[in-house]
Amino acid sequence: MSASVLFDAPGPKARRRSLVASVVVLVVLVALLVWGLFTLAQPRESGGITLPGFFDASRWEPLVTDPEFWGAVGRGLLNTLQAAAIAAVMALVVGVLFVLLRTSSLAVVRIPATVVLEFFRGMPVLLLMLFILLVGSTGAFWAVVLGLGLYNGAIIGEALRAGIASLPRGQREAGLSVGLTALQTRMLIEFPQAFRQMLPIVLAQLIVLLKDTSLGYIVGY
Repeated sequence: MSASVLFDAPGPKARRRSLVASVVVLVVLVALLVWGLFTLAQPRESGGITLPGFFDASRWEPLVTDPEFWGAVGRGLLNTLQAAAIAAVMALVVGVLFVLLRTSSLAVVRIPATVVLEFFRGMPVLLLMLFILLVGSTGAFWAVVLGLGLYNGAIIGEALRAGIASLPRGQREAGLSVGLTALQTRMLIEFPQAFRQMLPIVLAQLIVLLKDTSLGYIVGY
């Protein structure tokens, strides 16, 4: 019988206490669930009108009989995917552009790019949408797309820069030694490896972009 390395094996009393605690917690959770369902099922007063319970068939009838509801849902889904797709492509392009400028050997290029990147990365995305809408008069759709593209592009750019910085220095030196330019080395050797290393972060940020399209409601999209 092998002994545990991290902790002593529980004895009969400890196992009994654990079982009792598990049963008590389970009973409490079931009781809370039953209470919640019972509360939702009760009718309630609102503005002098008695509304049926949450599980009453009349509450769900529009989902079945109202085609306008499903049409609105379909239009909302289409608009969400449209804005997210264009903003995602823009974010990737902006991210790559930020990396190229941010890692430039010229200080006159690198320093302004760093300032702009930090500005977009620190700006709340909703405030950025409102700024683009009110100052640029672009319309709600492009305010959402540009806001999401610039904000997420700055974050993706920093992730890709971290991926490039994590590569062995010999990767860049090897590209330069065979006659590639600095840009060709960056695009053909370093970027593919950085994308592969940072792919989980990039995908997670694109999912955040998709969810943030809901903020478009506030700017009228």
